[in-house]
Amino acid sequence: MTIEIIRYRIPDEHKKSFIQAYQDAGKYLEESPNCLGFEIIQGVEEPERFIVRIHWDSLDGHLQSFRQSPQFQAFFQHVRPFFQSIEEMKHYEQINIHSTFKK
Repeated sequence: MTIEIIRYRIPDEHKKSFIQAYQDAGKYLEESPNCLGFEIIQGVEEPERFIVRIHWDSLDGHLQSFRQSPQFQAFFQHVRPFFQSIEEMKHYEQINIHSTFKK
């Protein structure tokens, strides 16, 4: 599994449209057999900061299969206006050091 981390800095006046764009684009991630799930979190101390975390079946599954798919074109159409606000976009692998999250 490969985890893609995208860090954004979104100005206050664009937060609602950013969140809406990912709500709309999320269905295309869910349709992809390569996407295992995703989440978006917002900074507490710095609410203009957002992190998008997408779990992919593999790096090739993301960069080759998904990016060549019709789902990518539809996904990208929604999030494209915010690409200039990306501070970092990288891929990571999970290390087997973790705990179970409590509710």
